[in-house]
Amino acid sequence: MSSLKGEGTGERLVLPLLPLRDIIVFPRMVVPLFVGREKSIAAIDAALAGDKEIFLAAQKRPRTNAPAPDDIYEVGTIGSIHQFHRLPDGTVKVLVEGRRRGVVRRWHEHEPHFLCDVEALEDTVSASVEIDGLMRSVQSSFETYVKLNKRVPPEVLISVQTLDEPGRLADTVVVHLGSIKLTDRQGLLEMTDAVQRLERLHEAMQAEIEILQVEKKIRSRVKRQMERTQKEYYLNEQMQAIQKELGERDEFKNEMQEFEDRLKKKRMSKDAMERVRKEIKKLRMMQPMSAEATVVRNYLDWILALPWGDRSDDRLDVVEAEKILDEDHYGLKTVKERVLEFLAVRALSDKPRSPVLCLVGPPGVGKTSLARSLARSMNRKFVRISLGGVRDEAEVRGHRRTYIGALPGKIIQSLKKAGTDNPVFLLDEVDKMSTDFRGDPAAALLEVLDPEQNAAFNDHYLDMDYDLSEVIFITTANTLGGIPLPLQDRMEIIQLSSYTEYEKLNIAVKYLVPRQLKECGLEGVKVDITEGAVRTVINHYTHEAGVRSLERELGSLIRKVARRVLKDGKGGTYLVEARDIPKYLGVPKYRVGRKEEQDAIGLTAGLAVTSFGGELLANEVAVVPGKGKLIVTGKLGSVMQESAQAAMSYVRARSAIFGLEPDFYSKIDVHIHFPEGAIPKDGPSAGVTMVTSLVSALLKLPVRRDVAMTGEITLRGRVLEIGGLKEKLLAAHRGGIGTVIVPRDNRKDLRDVPRRVLKAMRVVLVEHVDDVLREVLVWPEANARLGDRPKPMEYRDGAMVEEDDDRPLDRAAGGRRAAGDGVRPAG
Repeated sequence: MSSLKGEGTGERLVLPLLPLRDIIVFPRMVVPLFVGREKSIAAIDAALAGDKEIFLAAQKRPRTNAPAPDDIYEVGTIGSIHQFHRLPDGTVKVLVEGRRRGVVRRWHEHEPHFLCDVEALEDTVSASVEIDGLMRSVQSSFETYVKLNKRVPPEVLISVQTLDEPGRLADTVVVHLGSIKLTDRQGLLEMTDAVQRLERLHEAMQAEIEILQVEKKIRSRVKRQMERTQKEYYLNEQMQAIQKELGERDEFKNEMQEFEDRLKKKRMSKDAMERVRKEIKKLRMMQPMSAEATVVRNYLDWILALPWGDRSDDRLDVVEAEKILDEDHYGLKTVKERVLEFLAVRALSDKPRSPVLCLVGPPGVGKTSLARSLARSMNRKFVRISLGGVRDEAEVRGHRRTYIGALPGKIIQSLKKAGTDNPVFLLDEVDKMSTDFRGDPAAALLEVLDPEQNAAFNDHYLDMDYDLSEVIFITTANTLGGIPLPLQDRMEIIQLSSYTEYEKLNIAVKYLVPRQLKECGLEGVKVDITEGAVRTVINHYTHEAGVRSLERELGSLIRKVARRVLKDGKGGTYLVEARDIPKYLGVPKYRVGRKEEQDAIGLTAGLAVTSFGGELLANEVAVVPGKGKLIVTGKLGSVMQESAQAAMSYVRARSAIFGLEPDFYSKIDVHIHFPEGAIPKDGPSAGVTMVTSLVSALLKLPVRRDVAMTGEITLRGRVLEIGGLKEKLLAAHRGGIGTVIVPRDNRKDLRDVPRRVLKAMRVVLVEHVDDVLREVLVWPEANARLGDRPKPMEYRDGAMVEEDDDRPLDRAAGGRRAAGDGVRPAG
């Protein structure tokens, strides 16, 4: 084995052994050691108690805290302790010097430290004529290494140059090669042949020198690159400074002239013109590259980029405008009429007041798209900003110029984008603004939307008046609850109700189906989706106020048809009927309310309006033995619960007329229930429904299944006006109801109901609960019990019927009421 090629001296010593971690001590090497393990401290104490000699050997695995003899290299260094110092934390600092190599020949079983027989090893020098050349090569390489590695002190090189013993030279040089691995150092320690040790050391040093030279090249290249970059930057700065001195004034002068030219083309007010001229004059006196000059330059750019009197020509052809509106949207007559009225006034007057409209309705009914269509019909530019989540007043009015990065508000920015002073301006989701410490944007809109003030709108950034009087502002909201009352007062509010089934059918046939066929590439293919199929999609696969889900479902249907077309080829006609819809869209998701199969006691069909349209609302009453409790269930709101109490009080007050005992209520419990209990319900219009169910359950009289009703009641039995009559009658028509009972005060609302719906049902207009009970209960004794009352007004077969006559009246024949007298059904 090469590590023990040398001959032992024969001298054997019994020495304490100090295991070392991550370090190899060579002969003639002086090194401080910090010792903390108890066994190692005991070995030092034993050495100090003797002649201060100790054997220093490295561990094979440095992380081993309690090494065994097998964990320690056999070859190490016999050293002596020069200094010893015990530290406050219990550890020991010693200064040791390596003397000579040694090898462990035998381990003693000894506590509390390692004790072993160590045989000293001497260096051997093999006969070689190349020894002097090898030593010079090592010294020369070390000199190169020192020059490349600045961590080695220069005086070490001087001492190495004076060494003439191969073994000592190798041991001295290896100490300063910090990058050699621990195992390689141990290998050099185990070599007793000095020449072999020098050769191995020379190889390791050459490899290290190559690495250091590569590192030096990299550092030099990086340094040169940095110097070149700095030089280029410096020269560019000099060049810019020279060019600035030579040409800056000319460029600045051209910029001032450009501002002057742009100003001459603008039709500003006198005050605004004077203000801009002052700013240009101020800019001329500034240094062109100063921060203040940049602020003034941006300010002038914004002012001169605004339209200032540039207008688009309105399309004053009312017939053409109406045609465009009808092309884009079905229904929505109120909004269309308001726009056409403005156009008519605009054609007759030079300065009509622009309307400020607020379109309020559920999602998906076409509020935003309607505003875009209005702009197209009037030949005006269209701009839109969304106010949802806006909580900073500066979003509307802008920031003052004193702030860094200040900009005008969204109103002025949008006018710049439009390029005209009279666009159609949509303020979307105006009910979803909020407020915080930065101000209230709704308050800032008061000036914008007030026709008396917006002719002199003052943006904080511009700090001058700008005329917004020719802008048509249209705002949209889902509810009025989120809009402050002062802001509501400045707008013309137009309520957009949810689409009826008939309207959805027309929208789907005229707009949605053609659009989806075009998007799916089926324009040239004969695809026939029947009216029944569209109705099935509307009633059983969507449940919404608008038509967004309807368009998605129709798109899904047409995509599946497109798949069939691609599979079968484009020939023939593809017919989609109502019975085919489940095959394309799966199991129906919703059901439509239908009338009951037979007359029943305590079960009445009511009518309700939700955000998705009208609905049939069944009401059940059960009478059971009890102690006079009134139980109301079905997730009802407070108004509906109060209506139930009013209904019960009315029945109790008229118990004698109904043939009930005065204390009948004390012996029973009454349970009023509205099915579909997971859906919240509220409102007073179910009052007549609950009274009818109560009387039916108490008198054991069945309720006609083909009659539905709606109306609020008072304690005296009057039937009061309700809302949403159009939607309720459409729901009754859809559910197969033949007769609908409504309050007489709602007669005026019949004009909004489609003619085809009114012709298909009988509408009874009542003023008192007795009229309702006489009409709906299967009660032979009704006239005897309730007394004589005038026959209610009816609307039957598209015409009003007199109270005491079933024949339609004719105005020419002297009749007091006819279809054209106050009630004109919609087409």
